[in-house]
Amino acid sequence: MPSSTHSDQEEEDFDLGDMFPEPPRPASPPPTFASYTRPSTAEPSEWSELDIRLVGQHPLWGQHLWNAARVFATYLVEHKEFVLGKNVLELGAAGALPGIVAALSGARKTVITDYPDQSLIDNMQFNVDACVPQPSRSNVTVLGHTWGANVEPLLACLGDSSQKFDTVILSDLVFNHSQHPHLIRSCLSSTSSTSQLLVFFTHHRPKHVLADLDFFRLAREAGWECEEVLEENTGVMFEEDNETLGGEEIRAVVHGWRCWRK
Repeated sequence: MPSSTHSDQEEEDFDLGDMFPEPPRPASPPPTFASYTRPSTAEPSEWSELDIRLVGQHPLWGQHLWNAARVFATYLVEHKEFVLGKNVLELGAAGALPGIVAALSGARKTVITDYPDQSLIDNMQFNVDACVPQPSRSNVTVLGHTWGANVEPLLACLGDSSQKFDTVILSDLVFNHSQHPHLIRSCLSSTSSTSQLLVFFTHHRPKHVLADLDFFRLAREAGWECEEVLEENTGVMFEEDNETLGGEEIRAVVHGWRCWRK
């Protein structure tokens, strides 16, 4: 260390940065792709497979195509009444597979959103551009939205101030317990008395099953009726979690719920 007898000039010339340079930060992993195949039992369509690009790594877990999103996509293919001719909003979309399937299944307008992080927004737009052909693509908008924030930018995409979203897609979001009230607020503000929520998820942490389901308690308090419409065993996503998390029979199941106004 320099002594206190050094001149001011010597202090200024003493550059620790030259001696101990900061190590370079590791580069972000490159994006990956995951494929979704349309069920063979579905009615004929112009598409059979979608390649979804996923961000290489992200603190909001956008780097995975979760089992719930795959099951959700198939449910929309087989239940087009939730999207055909409807205004559809997807919250927390990440790779945006369910929202894209909604657009391909004849939604009047599809608005796909996630946290307003540019890497997420750019990736969702990439997937829309790659998977949704014109003219359907002109009916899809990608936006950033923080749950609980003003929904007017989302509603403005519908082109008519009197319209609301008919169907709101929530795919694998209820694990984020602190955000339940904000999710409910976005859903309430963007929908009408005839709208429906479709909520698909897996209990990723078996000890927090009740906390996951608390979303529906809040939804009921806000005036929604809620019922489970689907359970599908897909197997666990990460077998390496078996020893630390346990509850494989819980983590292997995708649950689908429908909510509607009383």
